[in-house]
Amino acid sequence: MILLNTFDLTYPIVQAPMAGATTPELAATVSNFGGLGSLGGGTTAPDVLNEEINTLKTLTDRPFMINLMVLSEHDSTTFDNAVPAWLSNYYQENNIEFVLPERPALSFAEQLQVLYDNPVPVASFTFGIISAEQVQRLQDLGTRVIGTANHPLEAKAWAEIGADAVCVQGSEAGGHRGGWLSQSASDPLGLLTLISQTRACTDVPLIAAGGIMKGQAIKAIQTAGAELAQIGTAFLTTDKCGINDIYKQALLDASQDKRSSETRLTRLFSGKQARGLLNDYLRDFAQFESAHELPPYPQLNAMTKKLRGYATKNLDPEHESLWAGQGVALVRQERTLELLERLVKELSSATP
Repeated sequence: MILLNTFDLTYPIVQAPMAGATTPELAATVSNFGGLGSLGGGTTAPDVLNEEINTLKTLTDRPFMINLMVLSEHDSTTFDNAVPAWLSNYYQENNIEFVLPERPALSFAEQLQVLYDNPVPVASFTFGIISAEQVQRLQDLGTRVIGTANHPLEAKAWAEIGADAVCVQGSEAGGHRGGWLSQSASDPLGLLTLISQTRACTDVPLIAAGGIMKGQAIKAIQTAGAELAQIGTAFLTTDKCGINDIYKQALLDASQDKRSSETRLTRLFSGKQARGLLNDYLRDFAQFESAHELPPYPQLNAMTKKLRGYATKNLDPEHESLWAGQGVALVRQERTLELLERLVKELSSATP
């Protein structure tokens, strides 16, 4: 397979770059095993991102990936939507002091500059698309470039600007959807359908993401036309993951029938579609889910940050964003290495 050689991997496993959940230790463990470990850097300040890259370089001499969220300067600096009344009321009713931050998000341009100044083996991008010139600049530094797509047209766009590979993310995937075209939000495609339709319009090498929890699923996406499997939810309950204990326990409870494993695609936490476990927050404010006036990402994300932080502080999973894919019922409490070894064993037995 092309991408095993391109990224110098032993196994067709990419650990998903889940911002806020991934750690250098997690990424290095996966890379040292022979997969592609990754760090979600989209919510990380540039100086901290630089430090984490240096840490990763001391922990592994294998390829690893840094993921960034593509945002315009306007998107990351401007609040042009009011805080929704229902959210303001929640803050008031719970005596939570809330003040809008200075800006909705960190500067993508400054984060990208870190990758120019401190080159990494692989860089991936989500929430938008960069320019052909930016792709070329990264490649000139020795960095392989991966785009994210929820729709075949997004994958085609990445192929046309020279990306080395595209990660196609099916609707089963946990966390935020990485696409940016209106088509990807209005009619979310399941992973196998997305792979098939993407293969019909471009021959760019594909990485597949969405509900992949076992080695047999890796084999299935390879049969469908993808080369590597990007896995997120399965890593969340392993020892090297950086999520808080309340979030981790909610995932484990979902796998042990102690709470529902039902997931929803929602915009209520961030303004952008993301899949997570159903909880009281999503139930209580469901009526506002399709509201036209719901602030977009990253504005709503900044507006709900205090709510999410308050929930974490008060050990309240019902108001946290419990991002998880549709395969969440299969999570296990295990060491990261145990998960990797199991996936490889299952993949081997699934191979004719």
